[in-house]
Amino acid sequence: MYPYFKKKFIIPVAAAGMLFVGTSFKEDFFEIAKQIEIFTTLFKAVNTNYVDETNPGDLMDKAIKSMLASLDPYTVYFNEQDVVNFKINNTGEYTGIGALISRKKDRLIVREPYKNYPADKAGLKAGDEIIQIGDVLIADFNDDASQLLKGTKNTKINIKYLRQGKPNTTVLVLDEVDIKSVPFYGKIDDKTGYIVLAHFSRKASAEVKEALEKLKADGAKQIVLDLRGNPGGLLNEAIDICNLFVPKNEVIVTTKSRIEKHNNTYKTQKEPVDTEIPLAILVNGRSASASEIVSGALQDLDRAVILGSRSFGKGLVQRSVDLTYGTQLKVTISRYYTPSGRCIQALDYAHKDKNGVAQKTDAKNYNAFKTRKGRTVYDGGGVLPDIELEEAKTSAIATALIKNDGVFDYATTYYYKNPNLGDKIPTLTDTDYTAFKQYLKTNKITFDTETEVALKNTLAAAKKEKIDETITAEYQQLLNALEKSETTLLDKNQKEIKNMILEELIKRYQYQEGLYQYYLKNNSEIKRAVSVLNNQTEYKTILKM
Repeated sequence: MYPYFKKKFIIPVAAAGMLFVGTSFKEDFFEIAKQIEIFTTLFKAVNTNYVDETNPGDLMDKAIKSMLASLDPYTVYFNEQDVVNFKINNTGEYTGIGALISRKKDRLIVREPYKNYPADKAGLKAGDEIIQIGDVLIADFNDDASQLLKGTKNTKINIKYLRQGKPNTTVLVLDEVDIKSVPFYGKIDDKTGYIVLAHFSRKASAEVKEALEKLKADGAKQIVLDLRGNPGGLLNEAIDICNLFVPKNEVIVTTKSRIEKHNNTYKTQKEPVDTEIPLAILVNGRSASASEIVSGALQDLDRAVILGSRSFGKGLVQRSVDLTYGTQLKVTISRYYTPSGRCIQALDYAHKDKNGVAQKTDAKNYNAFKTRKGRTVYDGGGVLPDIELEEAKTSAIATALIKNDGVFDYATTYYYKNPNLGDKIPTLTDTDYTAFKQYLKTNKITFDTETEVALKNTLAAAKKEKIDETITAEYQQLLNALEKSETTLLDKNQKEIKNMILEELIKRYQYQEGLYQYYLKNNSEIKRAVSVLNNQTEYKTILKM
C-alpha cells in the first residue's frame, strides 16, 4: 500500500511526531522525542532483521491504528485514499456510481442504488453481489473495492454480479453524484412542513433553509425536523441550522479542551428565517454529534420540542490535521457543551473495562441543568427527548437483525418473489412474518448476541481442550434454550420488526423518496410530533411559554 516506506520509513513518523511536538505537546517535548526515537529505531530494526519479508506500509498502518484504538473511536488515521473519502463525506459530492455498497469478507453488496444515478441506470438492485469490476475479481482484491467504482465522469466500467445466485453483467457509466443533506421535504398536512436532515455536509444549512422557506411559502405554519439516524458532520453547519430558528448572537455550543486554543464559544452569526414558527425535532439512538448539537441547543433555548428516544451521546469534537504524503489525522480535541452547560457524552473513553470497552455514564451520576426558561435537563447520556416514544427505541433483537442483515436479505428474497408491486405499499401479513422467521432459520442467520457468542466460544474452548464430548448434551440444551428465547423475542417485537421489513421493502420498490412519502402519512413518531404541534396548549406547556 505504501511502497515508498521501504526507503523513507523514518521521515513520516518523525515529521508527524514533530507536528504534535510543535502544536499540542510542548510541555512534553522530551518525552515525546524520546518515544519517537525508540519507535523509529524499533521500526527500522524489525524491517531490517525480521526472518520473513515485511511490508513496512502495512506494519505502520497497523501500528498507528492500534495506538489510536486505545483512545476513542473518533480519533482515526486516514491514508491518501481515506482522505478522498473523508472529503466526499463532508461535501456530499463525488464522481462514481451513486449507490451505497458494503463489503462483507469477499462479498461486495449493493445496499441501495440512488434513483437515476449510474448504478440505478445500469439496472443494479439492492442485494446484488458484485463479483468482478473490470478485470479485478473481488474475492482476490483485499483493498477497498469501492475505489474501483470511482473515476472521471463518463468512464465505463464492466461489472459482473450475482442476483439471487445467477450471474449477470452490466456496464456502469460514472457520473457526478450529489448526495443531499436534505434528501426530502414536503407537507404532512395543510399547515405542517416536514424536513429530513440526513447528515451535516457543507451544504446542510443551505438546504434546510431552502426547504424551510419553500414550505413556509407553501403555507406551512409549523415544522417537523427529522434527525433520526443522522450521524452528524460539520459543527458550523449545526450552528447555522440553529440560526434559522434563533436570533443572531445566541450561544449554541461551547467547546472545552485541555489546550487553550481549542476552547471556543460558537454563536449564531446571521439573521434568522423564523424565530416563532412552532418546531418539533425527532431524534433516536442513532442521532449523534451535530444532530445532538442542534437538538440539545434548541432544547436548552426552549425553541423546540424534542421527541423520540435518547440520542447517541457523542459529546466530542474532532479536527483534521494534515500529515505527510497526503495523509491525515482526525483527532478528538475537545468536548462540546450545550447552552445550558451540559456535556451529553455517554461513553467514558478514559475509563475502559478489562476488555477495553468504554463504560456508559451511570444515570445516577447525571447532573441537572436548567434551560433558559427553567426546565430541568440532564447531561451524561445523550439528549433526552421532552417526549419519549417507545417506538423510537430499537430492541436488542432488532439491532441484531440489522447487524446480521436478516431484514435486508429477507427483503431481497421478498422483492424477487413479488416483482410487480410497483407503487403499491407491500402488506405484511402474519403469514409473511412466519415466512420471515422460517427464512432466518433456513438460512441459519445467527443473532450473535453476547450470550450466543459466549456460548460458541465455550464450545470452541472445549474442543481445543478435547473435552467437548463431555459437555455436548449440556451445550445443545443451552443452545436450544437460547434459540427458543430468540424466537420469543421475534414474536414479542413483531410490530417493530415488521416495520423494519416494510421500510426496507418500500425502498426496494420506490427508493428513499417513497419511504419518506410513506412516513408522511403512516409513521407514528411523525404523527405524535404533529399532534404536539397542533395542540398549542401542550406545546407551550412543555416549553414553558
